[in-house]
Amino acid sequence: MSDLGASPTIGGLGESGLLREIFSRLARKAPVCSPVALGPGDDAALVRVSRGARVTTDTMVQGRDWRDAWSAPGDVGAKVVTQNLADVAAMGGLGTALLVTLVAPASTRVDWVSALVDGIAETAAEAGVCVAGGDLSSSEGTISVSVTAMGELPPGVSRPVLRSGARPGDVVAVSGGLGRSAAGLEVLRRSDDGWFPSPAHGESCARWVGYHCRPTPDLSQGALAARAGATALIDISDGLVRDAGRLAAASRVSLRLRSDLLDQWMRPLARVLGETSARACVLHGGEEHVLLGTFEPSAVPPGWSELGIVAGGDDAPDEDDAPEEAERTRAGQVGAGGAGDVWLDSDLVPTGGWDHFGG
Repeated sequence: MSDLGASPTIGGLGESGLLREIFSRLARKAPVCSPVALGPGDDAALVRVSRGARVTTDTMVQGRDWRDAWSAPGDVGAKVVTQNLADVAAMGGLGTALLVTLVAPASTRVDWVSALVDGIAETAAEAGVCVAGGDLSSSEGTISVSVTAMGELPPGVSRPVLRSGARPGDVVAVSGGLGRSAAGLEVLRRSDDGWFPSPAHGESCARWVGYHCRPTPDLSQGALAARAGATALIDISDGLVRDAGRLAAASRVSLRLRSDLLDQWMRPLARVLGETSARACVLHGGEEHVLLGTFEPSAVPPGWSELGIVAGGDDAPDEDDAPEEAERTRAGQVGAGGAGDVWLDSDLVPTGGWDHFGG
């Protein structure tokens, strides 16, 4: 729970006063834009949708999804917006509008909420998305922030990209780096135990911590992938292996990863955190919010790192399989059997990753 301080509390300001504060900050930082015909202030917002609505929602809970000692309120606001817009991108869409819900105790400082709203508004504005409205409620102790994101398909795209479209023969690719957010979380955890990186690694650690607290994936990549003909997409929010398994299960295929080609992400982490932690960050680290996609071999968008080709058949990979096109950034393959399986070289990989109830 946020402590009392020099700033007024939201209990002292009251709901009407808090809404005035929120609306004024939104008006300065994220003005209403064309998809929103009617924004905050009425019983419901009016949002224009021209190419198929996409709706998703995510919640962040204080102490569970962030710690006040690690994350500023603006980081919390930015992160909850990003994770929602990443889900819209994972269906090939572009965000159009957001609904925001804040549940907080009356003792929460007004300046904490103001900074939260600034983080939401700034991130929304950067993505070209409007805040259309939301809700306020009180709690006995814990703060939670929820965002519902709306989106639509980009021009020239007629249907959403689902998890279920991957086909044997497709290339698997990722739209950005892996393991950064998990590495930042590991640095924060170790720092709490008195560990500090060497000066040579300080910049890298600061960058990973920054990405963990306020991830900055390229949210335009979902629309780019859709235009390129992606057959399946998923947001890497709960870890590469867990989310790859979800895509594989939905598509009734298996995915094959190659450890030698995951090294490009593991090596810089291993120099600071050790081999075991680096491996865990890349394979199982969540909150990366880059996209994992499948494409016809000639259709991978520029800037995406290819992760594989057809594994073939229903059998486990052979240990003596020769690497193919090793000079390219390939780490995985789509297979025709073992629906939902994810392999690392010749070994079946346990799911791992984040589970909201299992940890």
